[in-house]
Amino acid sequence: MTTAEAVILAIVEGLTEFLPVSSTGHLILTEAFLHVQSTIFSKVFIINIQFGAILSVIVLYWRRFFQSFDFYFKLLVAFIPAAVLGLLLNDYIDSLLSSVLTVAISLVVGGFALILTDVIFKKQIADSANDPDEVEVREFNEFGMEEKKMVLKKLEISYLQAFIIGCWQCLAMVPGVSRSASAIIGGLTQKLNMKRAAEFSFFLAVPTISAAAAYKLLKSFSYIKGSDISMLLLGNVVSFIVGVIAIKFFIGLITRYGLKFFGYYRIILGVIILVLWALGYHLEIAD
Repeated sequence: MTTAEAVILAIVEGLTEFLPVSSTGHLILTEAFLHVQSTIFSKVFIINIQFGAILSVIVLYWRRFFQSFDFYFKLLVAFIPAAVLGLLLNDYIDSLLSSVLTVAISLVVGGFALILTDVIFKKQIADSANDPDEVEVREFNEFGMEEKKMVLKKLEISYLQAFIIGCWQCLAMVPGVSRSASAIIGGLTQKLNMKRAAEFSFFLAVPTISAAAAYKLLKSFSYIKGSDISMLLLGNVVSFIVGVIAIKFFIGLITRYGLKFFGYYRIILGVIILVLWALGYHLEIAD
């Protein structure tokens, strides 16, 4: 893997990690288009650079993320389904990480799912526009005088809701499905509005992606050379910077318009790949 290839892959990761278009699917497609040779390090790289992307969540949402220990326990409960299935199906999931055809089919199916989501949860999308990040509270100061101040609105979610959203997230183990889309749809089924469902999907990415990246790095650590470390650091820095930009763009877009535009994009991209496949141009990751 060259430095240019690493930067391009990191940009794709930062742009797509939190968008409902599947970062893994886009990384697989990018590898195929760039003819990146499939090695143990390349597989570690596309998983590990997600660290940079999730750091962007913590930086942007640090006040909401560090809200309470109770919230961390709920994130843990939501993370458990993916942790269990990830360990059980690790080898099978790895085998799909080079399947461009699987990504194409998932993109199309997922695109229709996003369009349908906008129809089913139309009210919850509309509610997002009227859901402020801060609320006014009244408190008495040390002199007994009432004061008004703005405080951060907490993300209200139960343990059962968190677990169900975590189960939805497991759909993303198939490349091309999208972890964020699965978690957002799961949140909508649990009565969260679009804005809060998206935010919880961001927060859930922290334990989910951290565990996956750490496990992959630990499992393949002996194959990583000293020169590879600088490539991993570069990839994480780039994905962090791009991730910050992507999150701000994404929240603003779905609050106003929902997920349908991402659905159209997925369908168009998936169909293009399937047409190329039918014409005999098979995109594959080089061994």
